[in-house]
Amino acid sequence: MRRPPQSLLRRLMKRPVAVGSLVFLVLVLLVAVIGPLFAPHDPETASALDVLAPVSADHLLGTDSAGRDAFSRLLFATRFSVAGAVLALAVAAVLGVTTGLVAGYYRKWFEGVSDWVMGLVQALPGIIVLLAARAVVGPSMWISMAIFGVLLSPAFYRLVYATVSAVRDELYVDAARVSGLSDGRIIARHILTVVRGPALVQAAFVTGVAISIQAGLEFLGLGDLSLATWGGMLNDGFANIYSDPVLMLWPSLAIGLTCVSLVLLANAIRDTVERSGARAPRQRTADLAVPTIEKQAVIRHGAGVVGADREELLSIRDLAVGYGQDDGTVKLVVEDVSLTVHRGEVHGVIGESGSGKTQTAWSVLRLLPSGGRIIAGSVEFEGTDLASLSESRMNTLRGRRISYIPQEPMSNLDASFTVGSQLVEPMRAKLGISRREAKRRAIDLLARVGIPNPERTFSAYPHEISGGMAQRVLIAGAVSCDPDLIIADEPTTALDVTVQADVLDLLRSLQEERNMGMILVTHNFGVVADICDTVSVMRSGRIVENGPVIDLFAHPQHPYTQSLFDAVLEEAEPATTDEHVDSPAAEGAIR
Repeated sequence: MRRPPQSLLRRLMKRPVAVGSLVFLVLVLLVAVIGPLFAPHDPETASALDVLAPVSADHLLGTDSAGRDAFSRLLFATRFSVAGAVLALAVAAVLGVTTGLVAGYYRKWFEGVSDWVMGLVQALPGIIVLLAARAVVGPSMWISMAIFGVLLSPAFYRLVYATVSAVRDELYVDAARVSGLSDGRIIARHILTVVRGPALVQAAFVTGVAISIQAGLEFLGLGDLSLATWGGMLNDGFANIYSDPVLMLWPSLAIGLTCVSLVLLANAIRDTVERSGARAPRQRTADLAVPTIEKQAVIRHGAGVVGADREELLSIRDLAVGYGQDDGTVKLVVEDVSLTVHRGEVHGVIGESGSGKTQTAWSVLRLLPSGGRIIAGSVEFEGTDLASLSESRMNTLRGRRISYIPQEPMSNLDASFTVGSQLVEPMRAKLGISRREAKRRAIDLLARVGIPNPERTFSAYPHEISGGMAQRVLIAGAVSCDPDLIIADEPTTALDVTVQADVLDLLRSLQEERNMGMILVTHNFGVVADICDTVSVMRSGRIVENGPVIDLFAHPQHPYTQSLFDAVLEEAEPATTDEHVDSPAAEGAIR
């Protein structure tokens, strides 16, 4: 049985340094919240008779130069000092994290403006800004800490922006976009999960800096003298260092131990987050076994024009895709591409690497990489031109009417979430069903795609399943919202031959039972022969030949198509045993 994943707090509890730091910081927070309720004296009540009184039963820590009880002032000082640091942290986190998320995810003009503004803020001398603010608005601790929070926001911005930029182009984020999830959901569920670890570490450091700066301002006498703070107590103790040096001890301990605890906790969080990806126990082969499905390697297509009597689902006409260059020109990667997909039909797109197959597929989804755009032509889906559709309307089609199966199964699953959560979320977003119903549908789909223990896989994380199972999970996710069109981008490239055969049979059976249209991007003629009804051959961004599979295999017309067939090994002796050669799958592969 798989052990349930441990939370960050539970993993931190295994580190003695983290436990000690947390205990002390929790104690400080408790004193800040409820400590003043137990203060034996009013912290602002002065007594000329008790000036610099020693430690006694009435004054547990003695009194200061005005005769005020040091213990009572320390309790109130903890509240105001912690509150000021939390205010600075909140302002810095809200500004820095939010701006970093938006700039890192959307980029474009917001990235340039944000980077310029944060650079300007970071260049400002903090102490001088705080002194100028004090001269304008007066000695207010709250205003000073809010302004200091603004000055600290670039620390969060730089960290979050760098982290988001590193993951925004990951395949699991692209998979979430293809599933039709909104940008807000993607940022909240996938991007923010990656950011939270580094942000927690940064928050601990920033809080320590805020406490130090606030105490420094109060120690210099530039703070609000009406409030009891650690820095104010330190100032009073320093002024009487020769008369009563013990007065400096209590605020010094409070400031020093709190800052040290925050630094130690930050280091512990960093180490825990970085080392949390421990290797999972190796699963036994029996756990990953899937039922064997008999393969039919012969071409199973009838004569005549495929799809002539079927409903037209997708029509691409004269499509051109280009990327803007630094010199203002546009480099075309796809040009004059036209193809048609009917309902219930599998249309293969084949060609060598760099021929424009994937660019054409991503044009249908309107998810071209940064800089790419549709230059000309139309992409009509059931009469609606996707090329001119607004992003909001396009987002309603992705995942619901048009879905996508990628070629890298493990990279398209977010390692931070279980398999089940990544199947349930798109169904809840697109179908509007309850979590319980989505879970039921997800488990049924996992069973349908041939996963032997769907409940266990539903609760597993991506690193706990094999590549073949991950590909089946992505197929289940692609059909979970009953789409009309599936785009499969080389879905068997990363799989071994045995698993490839099972996945191809699974795709074909799901496509037939749900009467979906499918575009299958591949560079393998064996895959085309096994699953496709029609095929388009691409070269250098153009379609050079298309038609029914049986006609193209029997009579290839274009020299490039003929050269592709000539490149297939026909006379080579297979490196396998005779019993494998006699199998239908091996015969089809040799052909």
